[in-house]
Amino acid sequence: MVFSLFFVAVACCYLASAFDPSPVQDFCVADPNSTVKVNGFACKNPMKVTADDFYFGGLHIAGNTTNAVGSRVTQVFAAQVPGLNTLGISLARLDYAPGGINPPHTHPRATELLTVIEGSLLVGFVTSNPENKLFTRVLQKGDVFVFPVGLVHFQFNVGKTNAVAIAGFNSQNPGAVVIRNAVFGSNPPINDDVLAKAFQADKTVIDQLQSKI
Repeated sequence: MVFSLFFVAVACCYLASAFDPSPVQDFCVADPNSTVKVNGFACKNPMKVTADDFYFGGLHIAGNTTNAVGSRVTQVFAAQVPGLNTLGISLARLDYAPGGINPPHTHPRATELLTVIEGSLLVGFVTSNPENKLFTRVLQKGDVFVFPVGLVHFQFNVGKTNAVAIAGFNSQNPGAVVIRNAVFGSNPPINDDVLAKAFQADKTVIDQLQSKI
């Protein structure tokens, strides 16, 4: 059952239009040691490519959710599977403890297709200004939900047991901008006056939020 849903997520994502460079050869296995700067990774010498460049093991192993948000993302991107380079596809396993959350965030380079494998998740995304409309629902095992590229979205485990989901992306490197971390944990910090004005909050509240990142 797990693998059937896994392949559905990957197949659906693969059919989507990707933003990554389109391949003009059978493959372009990433060479992380190359000093050449390109949109993605430079290609490894094809004569040195092996089956291991297209392999990732251990996705059946649960991620450690003993952290502040109670969730863990196990990435299977081009950085983990060099053979994904230029293919415009990747995936991730998401684990949630009871009450765990994947906080509001965006993927600047990919649409996400989420498939629930175990448990119950409250999910949602918010449209862009000026509507800022929330689309949300509770998902059960076997349910699928789409988060359009670039939009703020989240998942929250509303069940009493651990939850697991598989996410497919139409990018080899979707990127993730966690709203709270980006706004209150930037390096260097955003000016307190800017944040206080933007959120219509006292600067002491802003300082408290920044100190918790």
